Amino acid sequence: MMNNTMQEFDEVIATCKDLFIKKMHDYSTAWRILRPASVTDQIFIKAKRIRSIEEKGVTKVGENIYGEYIGIINYAVMALIQLNEPSCTFETYKMDADKVIALYDQYTSNAKQLLTNKNHDYDEAWRDMRISSITDIILMKLLRTKQIEDNNQHCLVSEGLDANYYDMINYAVFALIKLNESKND
Repeated sequence: MMNNTMQEFDEVIATCKDLFIKKMHDYSTAWRILRPASVTDQIFIKAKRIRSIEEKGVTKVGENIYGEYIGIINYAVMALIQLNEPSCTFETYKMDADKVIALYDQYTSNAKQLLTNKNHDYDEAWRDMRISSITDIILMKLLRTKQIEDNNQHCLVSEGLDANYYDMINYAVFALIKLNESKND
């Protein structure tokens, strides 16, 4: 089953990366002007929207939750880039596309390695989870992230911001895998 998970991870990330690259073509790297807390809030908005749609059972905008999970993954990668790259200004927000793609690949590869390690220890427990529980866990990770940001990243025992972003990526991947499975059934 683990080999299947790694293949499914790669397929989901390929879909996310394709959209990320297309949006980078359209908008350049305008997101680079966002402070890390603003990126966290963008992810929060997406996760809250997913939960709202799950609870109401309907969307009035017409976009489904699948795209919102893709957005969570892509914004989490942006957050990791923002955490690790020098801050920018309105004059310096543009980043070379090849560098951004290399960073995207690096951070999603790190997420995949983390997923591999955790999946080994947890024995693919996520496969028995409800998608709504995955949404709630992402929201919890976001609330933790916001608290860490509000504490100026000072943590007593927590792993820190990057660990939360990696977990968000992986939980969103799990949700997308589960949505793909339900679509194929």
